[in-house]
Amino acid sequence: MHIYGIKNCNTVKKALTWLDENGIPYTFHDFKKEGITLAKLEAWEQQVGWEPLVNKRGTTWRQLPAEAQSAVVDAASANALMQEKTSVIKRPVIETSNGIVVGFDTAEYEAKLK
Repeated sequence: MHIYGIKNCNTVKKALTWLDENGIPYTFHDFKKEGITLAKLEAWEQQVGWEPLVNKRGTTWRQLPAEAQSAVVDAASANALMQEKTSVIKRPVIETSNGIVVGFDTAEYEAKLK
């Protein structure tokens, strides 16, 4: 299992704690330090679309100028933003053998990760 996120993000911390408490091994990829490839974003979008990957509730999105926000209208524009500002990617993204899980939801983790 591979976890993508930012180490100091509270939601990522909750997810990692849940995985540790449930004895689920994982490797961690830090967006801030390692970035994200277009190929990886496109692979995720094949499973969930681009919209769930853009965190429109987060500080990074809210601090964007209105023009930048309104320019995100499709996968190409979302991918450009997510590669430029990795903090706008909803976190964590968890890759499993059965697909990806985006965000942190205990019930979803119970159903899909155990």
